[in-house]
Amino acid sequence: QVQLVESGGGLVQPGGSLMLSCAASGSIFSINAMGWYRRPPGKERELVATIASGGSTNYADSVKGRFTISRDNAKNTVYLQMNSLKPEDTAVYYCAAGPVFSRYESHYDHWGQGTQVTVSS
Repeated sequence: QVQLVESGGGLVQPGGSLMLSCAASGSIFSINAMGWYRRPPGKERELVATIASGGSTNYADSVKGRFTISRDNAKNTVYLQMNSLKPEDTAVYYCAAGPVFSRYESHYDHWGQGTQVTVSS
């Protein structure tokens, strides 16, 4: 079993920045890819970004150029640096991990509990 613990959410003004972190523990040998998905209010969960153990990445078009995903394999941790935040970035952000590098959430077996990000003035 894999446990994912997210941190770093909160309230930020438009144009501001936040960094999310997600630490994995447990049966981490099964993990190749890690990533972030989000669920905006009243909407379905959607891709934000994913990253493979070798560093390949996927980004949603809506966050390209503003968000950066990275990982520290030694610490089994994935990060999401979010800059130039917009009100439409408001969502619950979920960390995901799985054996296959993909942009599709069905390929991710393990999920964190979610952390709220609110972008508002």
